[in-house]
Amino acid sequence: MFSVRYGELNDRVSFRRRELLRIGGLSLFGGMTFPNLLQCAEISFQHIAPRAKSVILFNLLGGPSHMDMFDMKPEAPPEIRGEFQPIDTSLPGLQICELLPNTAKLMHKACVIRTFSHMYNSHDPLVMMTGYTGANPQLPAQPTDPPDIGAICQYLGIGPHDLPGSVCMPCYPGWGQEGYRRGGPYGGFLGSQYDPLFSLCNPTFEREPKFQHYDPVMACGEPVLPGMDELPEMSVDRFTNRRSLLDQVDERFSQTSQSKAQERLDKFQQRAFSMLTSSKTRDAFDLSQETDETRNRYGRNLFGASMLIARRLVEAGVPYISIHQEIFKHYGHAYDMHSNNFNMLRNVNLPILDLVYPAVVQDLEDRGLLDSTLVIVMGEMGRSPRVNSSAGRDHWPQCGFSLLTGGGIKPGMIYGATDKQAAYPTRNPVSPADLVATIYHLLGIDPHMTVNDRVGRPMPIAQGGNPIVDLLA
Repeated sequence: MFSVRYGELNDRVSFRRRELLRIGGLSLFGGMTFPNLLQCAEISFQHIAPRAKSVILFNLLGGPSHMDMFDMKPEAPPEIRGEFQPIDTSLPGLQICELLPNTAKLMHKACVIRTFSHMYNSHDPLVMMTGYTGANPQLPAQPTDPPDIGAICQYLGIGPHDLPGSVCMPCYPGWGQEGYRRGGPYGGFLGSQYDPLFSLCNPTFEREPKFQHYDPVMACGEPVLPGMDELPEMSVDRFTNRRSLLDQVDERFSQTSQSKAQERLDKFQQRAFSMLTSSKTRDAFDLSQETDETRNRYGRNLFGASMLIARRLVEAGVPYISIHQEIFKHYGHAYDMHSNNFNMLRNVNLPILDLVYPAVVQDLEDRGLLDSTLVIVMGEMGRSPRVNSSAGRDHWPQCGFSLLTGGGIKPGMIYGATDKQAAYPTRNPVSPADLVATIYHLLGIDPHMTVNDRVGRPMPIAQGGNPIVDLLA
């Protein structure tokens, strides 16, 4: 049992003492080894009045080119400014890439951070999900890593008890590269019982790439709820299109309840399994309940489907959802654009972003959920100012962007400034720890709260960061 102190930004309100029965072990359904599936704890803490009930993080994995998207430098030399032209937006004084016309119409609702800066040169989303920059960039996810925001939500029991506190789609980061688990969306030293529920995917692609790398190909398909290897096959492709996905899943889980695999589950595993198969969780993944118009608005691709499910999870009450634009082997490199930067942005990446971001923001607003949902679009780093000899841009963690909308963020704001090449912050640099602390604050969680690591040392959940007061509405 512990308490935390926080009083610099908002008055505190007491959060009632309660027993946390969190099913963090749903991560096992994503293919990990069996963790302890249920952990009971009693936690007492001071709770800040939350502005956001849910967070959706859209991770542009690989490092999006900030100077080609949200921090364009049209007066710079051609080898810096690149191929694209800026266009005006609904926020006076802000111009963004011409390939984001739908996004441009919503910038008066958003806050653009232009100075996300650190020195952790890795494609792990660890930095933006935990605020931690001290890991070894050469290593995959480690059990000694700090827990991410979703894990802390599950640890504190935030959200409905019959739903996971954190969901990661369409798969764990690194899945598309033959199972390399990138650091970030895990319970870390708190234990794998606080991992998110990882969805599964089996993407198809519009065509074969013309060459091995950096030829962008659209990933199609939908995230699906996971199962266990011992359970009957649950591939949607095996079922007739005349029935809804929900009906199909009902039938398969009916078969599963009679299987030997189910008999082997202990009572805690059965409770985790019950949560996975609950109607609320299954309903959120059942896109057959959405109209064709809505499906088309989000985009008929894997990431559009993931974002639409994220909106449905927000409606159900899930506090933390992350979507990762995965790197799928030789089918393009997501935003890791060392070559062919401009065609990758033009042909796949920016069209996806210009569908899913406006769709979810407008959808949440129409449903009265935007004020209580924080939507974040960003990557783990930016790209180098100078275009290289392969028409690409290289790694550049020194400067990148973050686009924040809803959930207690001040709308219509440009935060921070960069030099003439978008290489370095010249005003208001934002560290990963400060960004993560801001997210915790908006969720009503004291970012200075500590949790014990594996050797019992108290570690601040936001790595010592402080909320950025100027961003708060």
